[in-house]
Amino acid sequence: MTYPKQQGFTFPAEWHPHTATWLSWPHKEESWPGKIMSIYPQYCEFIKALTVGEIVRINVKDAQMEAFAKQQLQLVGADLSKIEFYHFATNDAWCRDHGPAFLINPTTKEKAIVDWGYNAWGGKYPPFDLDDVIPTKIGNQFGLQVYHPGIVMEGGSVDFNGAGTILTTTACLLNQNRNPHLNKQQIEEYLYNYYGAEQILWLGDGIIGDDTDGHIDDITRFVNEDTVVTVVEENKHDENYHILQENLDTLKTMRLLNGKQLNIIELPMPDAVVYDDQRLPASYANFYIGNAAVVVPTYRCDKDDKALDILQGCFPDRKVIGIDSTDIIWGLGSFHCLSQQEPAV
Repeated sequence: MTYPKQQGFTFPAEWHPHTATWLSWPHKEESWPGKIMSIYPQYCEFIKALTVGEIVRINVKDAQMEAFAKQQLQLVGADLSKIEFYHFATNDAWCRDHGPAFLINPTTKEKAIVDWGYNAWGGKYPPFDLDDVIPTKIGNQFGLQVYHPGIVMEGGSVDFNGAGTILTTTACLLNQNRNPHLNKQQIEEYLYNYYGAEQILWLGDGIIGDDTDGHIDDITRFVNEDTVVTVVEENKHDENYHILQENLDTLKTMRLLNGKQLNIIELPMPDAVVYDDQRLPASYANFYIGNAAVVVPTYRCDKDDKALDILQGCFPDRKVIGIDSTDIIWGLGSFHCLSQQEPAV
């Protein structure tokens, strides 16, 4: 067995230039009970913002779903010439977790895909059989080599600095509902071999309301090779306060491969978003880095502008755009969870 790392492949940082962004059109009403129609305006604004800098490729079930998607996109004035549709049926919309993990080989200019196993966050939301095969379908469509590690791994559980380091959480990757037969060291070997990494940095728990068991993309994100933004809760009585303080303390002890400490930029948490008596995993960390824009979820909150200003300072070469995610987060995820980048080689 030859691993991607041995063949010179690596998973680049999200700010690496993209060929495209992949999405899976939202259609599962159980993911947004009583609200699915309300998410389309903001979802389509997200796509519109991305098309300024890149192609957007969308998985849809069939011609009927494609026609509906085009209709919704036209309502916000999106550039349909920058949007491609692929008739690959999905169970749900969370392309970060079920979509292809694209690798690149900078030397040979090749691209490949890792098709990790997918079990809807520990079997929480069956069925997930259609989602599980999406990466291989896309690989076949584009004639790319597809690797099958044979273990469960979700894109939202890992974040990359593009220089050999991966950030993740023990709460998710060591959860017994993912890969109970593997210990921490064995999981690290998979991450090294299939993502082309050299170092894994582990945080602890994720935020309250996160049904993924603690995905990193809701708490801490790389914004360049040696800098992270991490969310902190100012209210000591909020149930996220101690979790996020512990993460902050852990980040301060970490060292990169070159021995340097992380530059840590603190990002506020929005006020609690509660719907139907449920605390939702609202976080400004669930932003997506596109070629031309960084799209940030906002929550009709007085901290929205502060978060946008902080992130604009992190991405001086891109326009930081806030899009209301108050309805989208009822699905328990936002723009990063919904998208997966395809890097250029």
